[in-house]
Amino acid sequence: MQFPLFVKLSAVCETKFHYQDKIRPSDYVVNIASNMQYYPPKDWLAGSSLPSKFSPSVIQMVLDQLSPNNVRIFWESKGFEGHTDKVEPWYGTAYSIEKITASAIQGWVLSAPEENIHLPAPNKFIPTDLSLKIVPEKVKFPVLLSRSSYSALWYKPDTLFSTPKAYVKINFNCPYAGNSPEAEILTHIFTQLLMDYLNDYAYYAQVAGLYYSISHTDAGFQVNLLGYNHKLRILLETIVEEIATFRVKTDRFSVIKEMVTKEYQNFKYQQPYQQAMYYCSLILQDQTWPWVEQLEVLPGLQAEDLAKFVPVMLSRTFLECYIAGNIESQEAEAMVRHLEDVLFKCSKPLCQPLFPSQHLTNRVTKLESGINYFYTSECLNPDDENSALVHYIQVGRDDFKLNAKLQLFALVAKQPTFHQLRSVEQLGYITVLMQRNDCGVRGLQFIIQSTVKAPGSIEQRVEAFLEMFETKLKEMTIEEFKV
Repeated sequence: MQFPLFVKLSAVCETKFHYQDKIRPSDYVVNIASNMQYYPPKDWLAGSSLPSKFSPSVIQMVLDQLSPNNVRIFWESKGFEGHTDKVEPWYGTAYSIEKITASAIQGWVLSAPEENIHLPAPNKFIPTDLSLKIVPEKVKFPVLLSRSSYSALWYKPDTLFSTPKAYVKINFNCPYAGNSPEAEILTHIFTQLLMDYLNDYAYYAQVAGLYYSISHTDAGFQVNLLGYNHKLRILLETIVEEIATFRVKTDRFSVIKEMVTKEYQNFKYQQPYQQAMYYCSLILQDQTWPWVEQLEVLPGLQAEDLAKFVPVMLSRTFLECYIAGNIESQEAEAMVRHLEDVLFKCSKPLCQPLFPSQHLTNRVTKLESGINYFYTSECLNPDDENSALVHYIQVGRDDFKLNAKLQLFALVAKQPTFHQLRSVEQLGYITVLMQRNDCGVRGLQFIIQSTVKAPGSIEQRVEAFLEMFETKLKEMTIEEFKV
């Protein structure tokens, strides 16, 4: 191992150690306790994080052990069922132990690839500038820095954490991404394929303290980036270039399609409370497609369908951008300009601005006051004995005063809900009261999963609790309210 490479690795480790995010105290204690088993007291805090010294002989000793003659293999498979001769005493797991034969090792050696193990290529994502940007004035809220027919940029400089990190979120609002069950599925496969194609960069980015994700949203898809701000733009440009030059690889499409199919097939094995929450969203939100319809169209979709769909999906796009952290406003604007140049302003633009009518936000069904609505669905997993109820109360559209009242009510009612419905009445282990936000429409929901009561009985107990709690609120004194 070359000394310059060791210096670079040491710099990466020191950066990660000095600018690590806050962790839970319990996890921190466990880490230190683990270090106490291996390091002297002076190294308990940093021994597992920072390299001590460059020692070529130790490195070579480890490399010498990387031999097929010095290997232990753990192989788990359902195919071994009935062919084992041992059982471990704690969990009763069946297993066997076999010695690897010399002929097997020789076969591995002869079939080894000609290319030897090599050191990774230079990492273009490693930060070298960890300086903090000067913020002229404290900004409490994100500001709309720029808006055009192509994009909107919301910006918030770091005035709290003082770390050389930043966060970038790009929402690709594409109206054609969700106008049918087929479109919904193809958009999902598209995002998974993008993540798959970017795997070549994932290792280098993570080593350098940069993280990204691409996910399907109700309006299209979303790109998230987080990490040290110095090379964050390089990672963003890499991802955008992958989007702009996207081509469907048939072999990878088949793999991702199978993975997505299993994901949808496994929906019926979700816990009943998760299914109830899904159906609540399905009923409330406009133009969403049931998972059974998406699963129905999945088998017939081919790589050619995705190749035709992606240009159509991206043909009308609006970028909603949010950039926060240790980044100056000029840098944020330059990032968005680069996005516009690649996607909208090149010689053969991939995207065009939305029509005015396409800027509509997702709509939510308005529930009439004083009317109760019931939706029942049978649990699809015959082996699950649980029932579940989501009792949803729609409150209203986003409003500061209304939101504050709702937050206060949820805070005051949370403990009594848990005490009465779970501890006293023992309706179920999962008993939750929480706020809900559907596209800016606020609400409150009780989520209860039970093996002892049917949903109808649980609903009666929730209504009884609300009546009891209403009386309690009316009788609450000013002193109790202030507390």
